[in-house]
Formats: sequence, C-alpha cells, structure tokens
Amino acid sequence: MADQNLMEKIISLAKRRGFIFPGSEIYGGLAGTFDYGPLGVVLKENVEHLWLQMFRDDRDDIYGVDATILMNPKVWEASGHVSGFSDPLVECEECKRRFRADHLDGSKKCPECKGSLGDVRQFNMMFKTHAGSTEDTSAVVYLRPETAGGIFTNFKHVVDSLHPKLPFGIAQIGKAFRNEIAPRDFIFRLRELSQMEVEYFVHPSIWESAFEEWRKTMHLFAESLGLPQGMVHELEVSDADRAHYSKRTIDFEFDYPFGRKELWGLAYRGDFDLAVHSRATNIELSYLNEETKEKFIPHVIEPSLGVDRTVLALLASAYREDDIGGEVRTYLALAPRIAPVKALVSPLLKNKPELVAKAREVRAELKKVHSAIAWDDNGNIGKRYRRQDEIGTPFCVTVDFDTLGETPELKDTVTLRHRDTGEQERLTISEIAERIRSAIQ
Repeated sequence: MADQNLMEKIISLAKRRGFIFPGSEIYGGLAGTFDYGPLGVVLKENVEHLWLQMFRDDRDDIYGVDATILMNPKVWEASGHVSGFSDPLVECEECKRRFRADHLDGSKKCPECKGSLGDVRQFNMMFKTHAGSTEDTSAVVYLRPETAGGIFTNFKHVVDSLHPKLPFGIAQIGKAFRNEIAPRDFIFRLRELSQMEVEYFVHPSIWESAFEEWRKTMHLFAESLGLPQGMVHELEVSDADRAHYSKRTIDFEFDYPFGRKELWGLAYRGDFDLAVHSRATNIELSYLNEETKEKFIPHVIEPSLGVDRTVLALLASAYREDDIGGEVRTYLALAPRIAPVKALVSPLLKNKPELVAKAREVRAELKKVHSAIAWDDNGNIGKRYRRQDEIGTPFCVTVDFDTLGETPELKDTVTLRHRDTGEQERLTISEIAERIRSAIQ
C-alpha cells in the first residue's frame, strides 16, 4: 500500500542530512535529475563496493570493463534501441502536458487538468547529441541508454586479450541516460542513472543452471545490503512483457512507499546481442572451446541492478520513528557495512581540552579499523546522538571524565551507544574497535 507521507519524510531527510539534493535546484531544477550529497556519495559507493566484491572480485570468472558513454550510433541501431527503445506517450490537448500512457490505467482524461488526451504514440527515450564540429545527421550520437552495449562490443577484446574459459562474465558500473516522459518517485525513475551489470557468457546447454546461480546471488546481495527479506519479491515476467531480446526474465521487486515496483532484473538474453553485432559488423563474435573444438556464439545471463533504486530501497526500508524519553526520534537502521558513517567520537564537553585531546586519540585509534569515523563536538550530547541517528550511524562513542580516571575503575573506558536501541555500555577502546570491525564485515 502506498504511503506518500513516508515518501515525503524520506525525501526531506535525504535533503536535510546531505544524502540527495534536487539537481540544479538554485535554477529551478530539472525533472528527473538529482545530485548525491556528501553522505549520499558514500552510501552509493558502499553499495557499489559491495556489488563489486560479490559480483566481480570474489569470483575468478568475472572481468571488469569501463566502456565509454558515447558509442558509434551503429551499436544502438544493431541492438534495436534506435527503432524500439520507446515508451507510449500521450499528450493533453488542453494543457499540453505529456504522460506515459501505460501509467494512466486506460484513462482518457488528463490527470492534471482533466482535459482530453490525444492519441498514443511511441516516444524514443534515447538522448541524441552530436559529436564533432557539425550538427547534421552524420554527426548524431546517443548517450547510452544502458551499460550492456559497451560490454558486448568489448567481448572479443576480452576473449583475445585474456583467453577466459567459458563460462565467464564481464561486469561494469556506469551511467546510463533515458529521456523519461514522466520521471517520478524521487530517484526511482531518473533521466540519468547508474547501473551495475554483468553479462555472463555460457554454453547454451547450461543457461538454466547459470540463471539459477545468479538468482541466488542477487538474493544474497539483497541480504548483505540489509534489505528485509519480506520486502523483496520475484516476478516471473510474461512473454508479452519481456524485452525483445529476453527469453526469460525475473523482476526483483521491492515494496517502496509508492507501491511494489521493479528493483533489479535478471534476464536470459540468449545469443541475441553477440549475434546481431556480428551480423552488423561482419566480425565473428563466437567462442572456440579449445578442448572440444566446438565453435559457437555464447548465450548470456544478465543480472542488472540499478544503483539509485537500490539506494532508495535502503532509505525506505531503514527509515524508523520511535519514542525515547518522551521524544519522537527519527533514525535510519542501515546495516553497519552500508552506513556512510560507522561511528561517531565525541568529547562530552568541547570546552574541556583534556576531554577533547583524549577523544582525538580515541578517534585516531578507531580510524585504524575504518576511515569513516566521524567527529562532532557541537551542541549537547543528546543533539549529537540525534543527528547521527538520522544519518544511520550504528555507534556513538563518548569520552567523559571517567575515561580520564575520575572513577578509577572506569579509567580508559568510554561510553558506546547503540543506534537502534539507544542503549549504552562502558567498554575499552580495543573492545569498541573489535565491535566495529565485527559489525562491518
């Protein structure tokens, strides 16, 4: 069930605490664009680093590339994007607003002014620009609508340079651009987005087992991110709704505040991509099995994950409100490995040099465990805790007079506060370091 109030709270927190800002807002903004702020950058990077670890670095059969955003337009002609990468568009005859027809539930009335809607037409979503000094048709290029194209055009280079044995995959993280008719729902549907994709090349006989392997990996990734299991669902996409290149697709859907929508996708693309590029270029894009001497065009399994939709899912699932001491508290229950800040270190009072000096020492020790150890001595300790709660910091460490030996048996111990419960305990610095190390693994 949609919860617009929750969505508004998430958007407000994201802006207030430096996660995500409206793009070029001082000039009135641009629909479908958002900028990641200081904390949002780190949260996004943490998602990407975990993906790289699980989908590339922990495996011996995945190779990385970083393909260009601008490509020869013939790439997109061959792939079918120039002719078929489109959405149904309808325009209001009164206010001239444009909408995706498939988002209107068959209504013939404008959702804004209630005027009559015109006929539906297909609208190509690729951004068109020009390369070079002229702006005629010969100079037309496109901002890539997906990152997969650059993987397929580099398939032969990877095979020729590294001679990988099948099955193997090529992975990359990169920007994609889609001229959405009606971008909406914060960072869910954007005109500029980040994708994490693997194209996994297999013998046609094993595609089903490879597909199942990647299905399990995607669920494991969701678990590792800290996404609640009950909020992630599989949808087997019907023949009529699959992309033209797909022979089987599973949509991983998530319960966003605005309803259950696609989070990630897992597709069996067959040999479509390598075959069409081979025909278009007259360059052989087959694979030779050196042992059996069998030559064939590999089939492809594609786990495709949107970074921005993942970040939104994390914020939505982590948002919490509770009551501590009669006061409503807002916090983000982010998994420690994903949280942009792992721990805060504070002196109890900022005007006591001895407390500040000791707190600096403690922070320096904890930064040996992880670099994302914050410092805050502004305002009272309660306000510092609230600020860290809102950005999802799992631990707050406070240096007080007992740390300095005011109570002899507590000397060289500090207060560790836990974000989710608000509970506190006295521990040594080495014990806290181990707590942090264990939590972020």
